[in-house]
Amino acid sequence: MHDATRGHAGWSRRQFILGGASALGLAGLALGSGPPMRGRFDAYPFALGVASGDPSADGFVLWTRIATAHTDALFLPMQDYEVDWVVAEDEALSRVVRRGRGIARAESAHALHVEVDGLDADRWYWYRFHCGGEASPIGRSRTLPAAGARVQRLRLALASCQHYEHGWYAAYRHMLGDDLDLVLHVGDYIYEGSWGPQLRRHESPHGAQTLADYRNRHACYKSDADLQRAHAAYPWLVTWDDHEVSNDYAGLVSAYGEAPSAFATRRSAAYRAYCEHMPLRARSRAGNLLYRRFAFGDLATLSVLDDRQYRAAHACAERGAQLGTDCGELRAPQRSLLGAHQQEWLERGLADSDARWNVIGQQTLVAPFVSRGDDAIERVWNDGWDGYPRARERLLGFIGEQRIRNVVTLGGDVHAFYANDLKVDFADPASTTVASEFVGTSISSAGDDYAERVRDLHLNPHVRYFDSRSRGYLRCEITPDLWRSDCVAVDDVSDPHSRARTLASLHVETGRAGVQV
Repeated sequence: MHDATRGHAGWSRRQFILGGASALGLAGLALGSGPPMRGRFDAYPFALGVASGDPSADGFVLWTRIATAHTDALFLPMQDYEVDWVVAEDEALSRVVRRGRGIARAESAHALHVEVDGLDADRWYWYRFHCGGEASPIGRSRTLPAAGARVQRLRLALASCQHYEHGWYAAYRHMLGDDLDLVLHVGDYIYEGSWGPQLRRHESPHGAQTLADYRNRHACYKSDADLQRAHAAYPWLVTWDDHEVSNDYAGLVSAYGEAPSAFATRRSAAYRAYCEHMPLRARSRAGNLLYRRFAFGDLATLSVLDDRQYRAAHACAERGAQLGTDCGELRAPQRSLLGAHQQEWLERGLADSDARWNVIGQQTLVAPFVSRGDDAIERVWNDGWDGYPRARERLLGFIGEQRIRNVVTLGGDVHAFYANDLKVDFADPASTTVASEFVGTSISSAGDDYAERVRDLHLNPHVRYFDSRSRGYLRCEITPDLWRSDCVAVDDVSDPHSRARTLASLHVETGRAGVQV
């Protein structure tokens, strides 16, 4: 969302120095009683920072949570709090264009969502909250271009998989210098449990199960200063994957044998905590409706998907697993990854789009990846699109039949960079390429299987680029004629001040499906 006539205001360093204390608590469930409080706090009440997201042509969502730098053993009073907010045209907040007062309610963990509207299209704004005599950090957000407006550039970062214990979030620090328009996070914002390296520790060694647990886990992650700075710098679009609830769950089916009623209660608690902590609109929070669409003038339309909530149970296994391709259940025609309603919504949006680029932001790897072990049996991982091949065939077949132009899918989940050609028939290397795919590596979560994946690349000729050794993010710049994706890797995830470098720059030309390496 950039053209030569539009200015880009810079950020002063003071706006990103948010304090080093971690906020780990506020798990109480009691409702506030009496009128909202405006009294002072014993500690800074904006310890989790601020955020914005889900922009429109005339506004965006602002978020904060009243939380001090205490552990969950020291709750704030179960009282509602009045929070004032302002939106201005300048970073000094001297030209205020909107102001108001909201209530941070105890029943919502003192989270506050403000849906600001009536703003000018396609420009930056600055915002701040006040509560109890304290001011929040200043945040910055932007509106989308007007419908059909001519847009010459959109620049976004694709993020996913940020296990707190596996390393530091230096990747977010490097995003601050990227002149982005937004951040797209496609899942595993938190991890419900612990595994792998522990370079730092969750707020609790126990896995999240209850609403209080999930609230504390979100607070732990949001205590990270670099994550806070990235939230304050750019509007975010978010969707969840599995670890926001439980590893490899499918719909209402636990991967670990939990009773259906118990898992439904757990999932509901996890969804509630997620919505409390993300800059989502009320219509998304009320019904856990995370699939939605954003238009960037005439340049691009971005459909954000939810491939966890509505999917069928895993085929031939209780959880994610490497399956032989002879598993008959894999190809059952009724098995859906998106659910019927979301699938129809996606197809309708693609068919009706007049945008130059049609972008699908979703959780994982769309293209197949076939592996072959020493036993010569071909296997696929059944937790991603490989576990729902008929759903993939339907989507790519629809794109090909309808001749939807310039479709690019973005994904995460697999802790690796991928660039792929998406085909109607992957068994036939000569099959038509109908779309292009970029998958970003993890922000911090550990990667694996590099040697095995490299060994099997010859079985997957549609894969144009692969690297699972690095942590980082994908930086995408979209113009009318060209899409460029930069694979940005941090040198050392154990170093919060790590440098970063671009491993590869990959391209898609308008009117020509497929990745150019």
